[in-house]
Amino acid sequence: MGKGGNDRSGSGEQENMAAWLLGIDTLKIQPFKLPALGPHDARIRMKSVGICGSDVHYLKEMKCADFIVKEPMVIGHECAGVVEEVGSEVKDLVPGDRVALEPGISCWRCNQCKQGSYNLCPEMKFFATPPVHGSLANQVIHPADLCFKLPDNVSLDEGAMCEPLSVGVHACRRANIGPETNVLIMGAGPIGLVAMLAARAFGAPRIMLVDVDEYRLSVAKELGADSVVKVSTDIQDLDKELEQIHKVMGVEVDVTFDCAGFTKTMSTALRATRSGGNVCLVGMGHGVMSVPLTPAAAREVDVLGVFRYKNTWPLCLEFLQSGKIDVKPLITHKYGFSQKEIEEAFEISARGGSAIKVMFNL
Repeated sequence: MGKGGNDRSGSGEQENMAAWLLGIDTLKIQPFKLPALGPHDARIRMKSVGICGSDVHYLKEMKCADFIVKEPMVIGHECAGVVEEVGSEVKDLVPGDRVALEPGISCWRCNQCKQGSYNLCPEMKFFATPPVHGSLANQVIHPADLCFKLPDNVSLDEGAMCEPLSVGVHACRRANIGPETNVLIMGAGPIGLVAMLAARAFGAPRIMLVDVDEYRLSVAKELGADSVVKVSTDIQDLDKELEQIHKVMGVEVDVTFDCAGFTKTMSTALRATRSGGNVCLVGMGHGVMSVPLTPAAAREVDVLGVFRYKNTWPLCLEFLQSGKIDVKPLITHKYGFSQKEIEEAFEISARGGSAIKVMFNL
């Protein structure tokens, strides 16, 4: 993490351990030394940590997008835990508080931060994004203002789910989702599903999900999708699939979330969205895509980038507390924190299939 992994001693109790990524398909639980607690920091005992697709990318390829793992790194960034100690200047947290952690530490000095887009901070220190260590550890130290108290009726597992849910909430804000916005979502993986839950909470009246996987589409239906369409990976099928999407949708698509980020999914999104609508690129499957931008521009379809999130934890917790969003069905697998279990958990997550969100309980 941003404040761990150096040579200073830990908290003085039992040795702090963490899951270290050492090489392709190589994770080892090893000691993780923490720095001294700063005046504005909190020391958190991790209780729930989820596996993200980016974690799997790092494990399988030692890179994700433009981020490359060049030295051993503690993995994990979807997390919640219990406060064990706070710095001298921390006023809003006390030991024993259950908290969800926002994993990115921005500089608060650059123009992006000053203008409110701290998620675009060029100096961002983000859990498990090289060279910054992550949070799959017994304990971490993190800025207290990035630790959000959980309501009594929100579990630690749900608190850890605030991180992926935040991506969906940020996408909905970017696209101005509301009661008059009909939404198409490309991809029924974890991010596509949280985008669906968020869009419904924002008031979207009709939501369709598209995917190549029958099981994930069935999960989308169970979670409240109005309709689903199974497609292929073959771009030659695009025309007939567009016809099917429009027929099943029954109304114009105002906003499409591409939660996969492949050439075909983005091409589908641009063509399926009505003139004057919005396409949000959320997924990052392909670094380079060849897509029909000129026809989309002629119809004034706006393309919006979505990168992480900003100021989303309070709203996510409100949605969870009120019951507007239920993320519990997304947590399909749970594991403890042993060498055997971390290896099995990551393998299950990488395999996909029935695994949507794999969670560690420490």
